[in-house]
Amino acid sequence: MPAQRALPDYTRGPIVGSLLKLAVPIVGANILQTAYQLIDTFWVGRLGPNAVAAVSLSFPVLFLLIAMGAGVAVAGSVTVAQLRGMGNHAGVDRVAAQTLVMMIAVAAPLTVAGYVAAPQIMHAMGARGAVLPDAVSYVRISFLSLVFLFLYFAVQSLLRGVGEVRLPFAIVGFTVLLNLVLDPLFILGFGPIPAWGVAGAALSTLFTQGLAAAAGIALLLSARFDITLRLHALRPDAETVLGLLRLGLPASVEQSTRALGLIVMAALVATFGTVTVAAYGIGMRILTFVIIPALGLSMATSTLVGQNIGAGKLERARAVARASAWLGFGVLTGIGVLGIVFARPLVAAFIPGAHQAIAEGARFVRIIALSFGLLGVQQVLSGTFRGAGDTRSAMALALLSLWVMRVPLALVLSKTAGLAQLGVWIAFPASNVLGAGAAVVWFLSGRWQRARLTAGGSAQTATPDADPARPAGRAAAEPGSSKNPARRGSPDR
Repeated sequence: MPAQRALPDYTRGPIVGSLLKLAVPIVGANILQTAYQLIDTFWVGRLGPNAVAAVSLSFPVLFLLIAMGAGVAVAGSVTVAQLRGMGNHAGVDRVAAQTLVMMIAVAAPLTVAGYVAAPQIMHAMGARGAVLPDAVSYVRISFLSLVFLFLYFAVQSLLRGVGEVRLPFAIVGFTVLLNLVLDPLFILGFGPIPAWGVAGAALSTLFTQGLAAAAGIALLLSARFDITLRLHALRPDAETVLGLLRLGLPASVEQSTRALGLIVMAALVATFGTVTVAAYGIGMRILTFVIIPALGLSMATSTLVGQNIGAGKLERARAVARASAWLGFGVLTGIGVLGIVFARPLVAAFIPGAHQAIAEGARFVRIIALSFGLLGVQQVLSGTFRGAGDTRSAMALALLSLWVMRVPLALVLSKTAGLAQLGVWIAFPASNVLGAGAAVVWFLSGRWQRARLTAGGSAQTATPDADPARPAGRAAAEPGSSKNPARRGSPDR
């Protein structure tokens, strides 16, 4: 058996350094993930507008599925982080296996249902005429790749839970490069390889995602990263899987509602004409790149908070949250200042010569950039709550910010108040202010600390006399666990 790679102990040492060590590779992997869509769009664009329309109409559906998978996988990351902090290696191994089982159980019915209902789904999305067959073939193949995608999400989350983030980054980088080579071959054809057109882009993604999933599972089987995947442990354990689902489903709802919110906001913006749609599209592309560092810091925070809570170091977990929130606020505020100063040339780089769209897009960027720092605070504190096992609060914050504030305010300001697209733009910073404020209030209340996990991933509520940082139940009594009571009771460092 290969020797295990020594992973850092994130329950001690400099907090900011630990955050950056985890966050930077996560941010890099997230940036590379966005390259998949860019590469597909570039090569499909060689086939003409109908092909581009087919892929574009498929994107909201696929984005929703990606959000669901990434959300459910959070359960494995959070539970493994807390168990590793406890020193419960047997629990880590068991939860890792059952997380893979859970992801297959979620992906399999979605794959079957999506493949069968693809024509109806794409028709509902607006695909008509010559666009419909291409859209159906693209989305059907994409549904077939769903199991591989969900499995890789699970591997990525499990490795992040134990603090290994460099190898997932390397795997994503390799598959993106491979996709760059395979896309033109499968789409346009070359030599003995037939030209599959739009379907070729989906086939390329299917192949690379399958490869990523296989590489990830091979890493878990290698037992090198504080996780030992044993094949016999893949026998479904209903109690553990249901516990993980109870933890993961709120995170999945959180991510999915964000995806649905994008669709609703895009539909509202479309009522104000082509110029506004173009301005909104460019502004959202810029916002997507801004969110990437916030999400990376949020995921890093979840891992650190989870491991420290598992180790019984509650004060250090709170210190991690505070340091990460200030770091997120500072970094994203700096990005926001740059966005305000360089809004016009940034927008012009995407749509050169379209003067009206550039002016409106620059106004949109300047307005949303005002609250980038608060967006960072909300994301980081949501990551804190998830790391503690309080995924329901993170979900509630997302629903509050998006569906109670942003969407209704955008409708009222743009339609009732007559501000048109300006009302939509204002709704973004307003919802960020509300979301960040609510996150800070909940953090200061300390109630998020009462969520604790069993080895099965189900959250429990601590009694008033209990230490909310100490995981209870089966995790503490896991057979074969290697706990270190002295370390768990040690002072925070």
